[in-house]
Amino acid sequence: MNRYPFEYDHARPFLQQVGEWVADVFYDILPEAGFEVRDEQIYMAYQLERAFAEKQTIFAEAGVGTGKTLVYLLYAICYARYTRKPAVIACADESLIEQLAKPEGDLAKLARHLSLAIDARTAKSADRYLCLVKLDSATQGDEDPDLYRTLHEELPDFVHQYQGLQSFYAYGDRKQYPHLNDNEWNKVSWDPFQDCFACEQRHRCGQTLSREHYRKSGDLIICSHDFYMEHVWTYEGRKREGQIPLLPDHCAVVFDEGHLLEGAAQKALTYRLKHTVFEELITRLLRGEIRESLAMRIDEAIERSELLFETLSRQSKPIPGSDRKQIILNDALFEQVRLFRQVIEAIEEELVFESELYTLNEYHLRIVEEHLEMIQKALSLFQNSDTLICWAAESDDGLTLVIMPRAVKEVLRERVFALNMPVVFSSATLSVNGSFTYLAESLGIERYVSFSVDSPYDYRNRMEVTAPEWPYGASFAEKMKAAVRQLARTEGRALILFTGKEQLRGFKEAISSFAECADLRFLFEGDGEISHLIAAFQNDESSVLCAVSLWEGLDIPGPSLSNVIIWSLPFPPQDPVFTAKREAAASPYEEVDLPYMLLRLQQGIGRLIRTREDRGMIAILSEEIHEQPKLRKVIEDLMPQGVPLKTD
Repeated sequence: MNRYPFEYDHARPFLQQVGEWVADVFYDILPEAGFEVRDEQIYMAYQLERAFAEKQTIFAEAGVGTGKTLVYLLYAICYARYTRKPAVIACADESLIEQLAKPEGDLAKLARHLSLAIDARTAKSADRYLCLVKLDSATQGDEDPDLYRTLHEELPDFVHQYQGLQSFYAYGDRKQYPHLNDNEWNKVSWDPFQDCFACEQRHRCGQTLSREHYRKSGDLIICSHDFYMEHVWTYEGRKREGQIPLLPDHCAVVFDEGHLLEGAAQKALTYRLKHTVFEELITRLLRGEIRESLAMRIDEAIERSELLFETLSRQSKPIPGSDRKQIILNDALFEQVRLFRQVIEAIEEELVFESELYTLNEYHLRIVEEHLEMIQKALSLFQNSDTLICWAAESDDGLTLVIMPRAVKEVLRERVFALNMPVVFSSATLSVNGSFTYLAESLGIERYVSFSVDSPYDYRNRMEVTAPEWPYGASFAEKMKAAVRQLARTEGRALILFTGKEQLRGFKEAISSFAECADLRFLFEGDGEISHLIAAFQNDESSVLCAVSLWEGLDIPGPSLSNVIIWSLPFPPQDPVFTAKREAAASPYEEVDLPYMLLRLQQGIGRLIRTREDRGMIAILSEEIHEQPKLRKVIEDLMPQGVPLKTD
């Protein structure tokens, strides 16, 4: 069987031959199969050929309908086979992963029409998998234990057996539990406080088995931005601990919807500290034969941890519209941090001596030492408050302290963009006012090539955009009535985009009182697994999908999506992450808020027209558009060519 889908001439540059084959695909092979020839694809192909040949970072901004996904897939597959290493396709979210990997997705289309066997495997974040330990706990809990007992009974037989596995068996993926809402899933899914290294069930865990499977991919590994950045952040640490990195060596990476990478990078570099987790971990040392001095230090550390988190609780206040709490830094809090670090240092010194006595379980000792090192790194950042973003989060088992570095530029520059491999950023929205500076500077990219191509669609005659006026200041009641009128115009068939969960919950509670919508089926993000909600929306033509996270990536061609209602302009929230960005900017509105909003709004508008035959309407429910002439002007400039922003 040929390694390449064309006859490879060793005397000529490989990527030049790939470019010629890609041109044949788009000019000859796909048109014969009924696909439309797009000059934008050929232009993009030539740009990618250069980026792959020179191992450069490239911003590939291509409008809806240009077929950018097929272009980067063809290059990534060929390059993977040439280098004998897989290429990584990192997507912004699970809906984009599904769009690529589902049976009728882009990869399946390529394989079918090009008679190409593609080895593409998905690598999902840990929180997308069932945790066997948490499931065991949930079956004994007070809240609906029967639900979780059923899940336990449905586990594959080998989970309860201990003979060797004969083959890979996929289980435990969030997608396999569509009937669970987000709250139910969170009770049994992995979270950052699970100690997987010491888990007796880790070799039967769906997450572990999946990891062993995707690492053997020959062509593509498809993952999320979050997962890729977790790989980058943990790479050195895992090697140091004798573990395998999350992803194998790879030849290239494509960041689909790459404008969202910074948030994923910050999330991956985040530290989370919780008293209950610390206490459970440190008391493991008491199970061995340890010296009295170490036992006393452990008791002191637990007491110091309690005092620290009590102080944090007093110094935290809720942030409106967010599930995060702002931490008010003061001398008393910093003193508690100093005292806690001091006792941790003393324990670390005791453990050096203790390890020489060989009285402690070596594996548990290593886990505790790694956790203590993480705490020291996190609290060291915390004491240098100019370089971090922090907040608190409340849950049933206590407060969590979250610590995140302000800038991720240095990590990205060193561990991604300096690896001498092609890095492709692909999206319809990478630039602001024609410039890629905003994205490049936020990610620390100093050298790159770029291009932009417009969408080939006739937006002028197929899209209508309105911004209703508000006699009473755009109150919630006014917005509800405007949304209901909009839904009536298309008899459902709508996507409603919210900027936060609080807005979505308010709409969900209120819509049942509108008799005009009694016959419509509403699907709400959080009520089930997202890819199943999207499939239900697509298959039930008159349904309405209400979401917070689907501003990017959702691809629903046809009449099922004929109406996009944008509940409010998607300015960034008033949470600690964006507060820190604003504090670091000379002009926060122009440098942070406005560029973020415009990119996200452009993405939301892009959900409507997905094929040449699509048509529909968009309603932007914003009072600011009518109050701020400059803002209205930049939004009007954002509209597709020939599409005016009308007042309803």
